[in-house]
Amino acid sequence: MSIVAAIRPDEWEAPLFLHVLGATVLVGGLVAVLSALAVAWRREGPDAAFVTRLAYRSFLLAVVPGYVLMRIGAQWTYSREFGDNVTDPDWVNIGYIAADLGGVLLLAAGVLAGLAVRSARRGDRGRPGLPGRAATVIVAVLIVAYLVAVWAMTAKPGS
Repeated sequence: MSIVAAIRPDEWEAPLFLHVLGATVLVGGLVAVLSALAVAWRREGPDAAFVTRLAYRSFLLAVVPGYVLMRIGAQWTYSREFGDNVTDPDWVNIGYIAADLGGVLLLAAGVLAGLAVRSARRGDRGRPGLPGRAATVIVAVLIVAYLVAVWAMTAKPGS
């Protein structure tokens, strides 16, 4: 137990837990999506189509709920911890940038992954095609951005 955890009020625990749980599911889901899409690049036929569908389903079943839970938990925690504070610490701003910009990129990645599933079904030897490659790049960028946000939440620069 850290010193910060020892002095944190009990009413912050549930929202912070939901935020951390959502962030963990989000990043884990993105790693699964990235792995599946990267494998689909190197496969052909039914194997590539299966792995592309797996990536899209992982996106829908892990990434989207993880993002929603992370975002709700973040806002709830923020309202408990900072309230009407006019000056946010840098680490909060980094988290907001990663979450808000990440939400837009997640939407783009989801659309592209859905198009990759369609592309894999229609032809191109079962490969996800250009939409799958674009989704892979966006997901890789998101993982890096969320890891920076994790660093900011733990190191708390500019506190």
